[in-house]
Amino acid sequence: MEHYRKAAAQPAPLDEDTLRRIGQFAKTPPAAESLFVFSVVLCDNEIDRDWDQFSTAALTALAPMMVGKTGIFDHNPQAGNQLARLFDCRVEVSDTRRNSLGEPYAALVGRAYMVRSEKNRDFIADIEAGIKKEVSISCSMGRQTCSICGKDIRRCGHTRGRQYAGRRCFAVLDEPGDAYEWSFVAVPAQRAAGVTKAKKGGTPMEEAMFKSLFTPGAALPDELLLRGSEVQALRGEIEALQKQAALGEQYRAALAGEVTRLACLAQPQLPRRTMEAVCGRLTVEELTELEKAYRAAAANVLPLQPQTAPRPAAGGKPGADAGFRI
Repeated sequence: MEHYRKAAAQPAPLDEDTLRRIGQFAKTPPAAESLFVFSVVLCDNEIDRDWDQFSTAALTALAPMMVGKTGIFDHNPQAGNQLARLFDCRVEVSDTRRNSLGEPYAALVGRAYMVRSEKNRDFIADIEAGIKKEVSISCSMGRQTCSICGKDIRRCGHTRGRQYAGRRCFAVLDEPGDAYEWSFVAVPAQRAAGVTKAKKGGTPMEEAMFKSLFTPGAALPDELLLRGSEVQALRGEIEALQKQAALGEQYRAALAGEVTRLACLAQPQLPRRTMEAVCGRLTVEELTELEKAYRAAAANVLPLQPQTAPRPAAGGKPGADAGFRI
């Protein structure tokens, strides 16, 4: 299993069983000399750069879904970008290697074929030379479990990549709904093979919708059809955003109240309602800067001092602590 670190795509030999499997996707039985076959590590159970981790059960469920899927460039689903096709996919578990969580290392390994042609000659040469090897899959996941609390990470409030009491937060991906394609990419999310998932586990349809909604100048579609699973995933995204927005509003209101309080201490002549109106127009970043400034100003006007702190007598005469004698 150590070779997984070295390459995600490697040439593989052809035999009768390989030709039989490939023949299931061809209209006519292919000749061995007309095909180029290679192995590819699609994804594994290591935590990736997006702080997501496929469970071993998810990899096992993905294996049959990936068979027959087309390999393309950079997840660009155009007919002209089709390069190869997976004819076999399986999960391989190492007996000696462990992932960063101490679990047995598991990887989803596929076997793909492409036609030896003039068009593909340079690309095949790049694979054989180890230049083209990083790959990525596109799939939808039904469950995304927070590693901190065990709840749905889209609703629990924890954030991927942050530490909580010394524990790093990541999402465990389970229950794949569908697999769409796999792509050759320059920088995959996973370090060993690379996996680019749809936005928070969404489908390409959701990706297209988010891109249309949030890309400046993008044309909005007249109609957008969603499956039930896609509607459910989108509902979860919206609920999570609403929760985060509510928390953000609570924080902003508390910050504005603190700025108003400090401003009234530092500048007593300033009407409170005026300061409240000003704070209502400021961003969180602006309120934060203003809070720092007014806190320093308020400290000069009303310095904090313990009530029992001794005060020097006039002229520095002895007996300054007479008030504390019993």
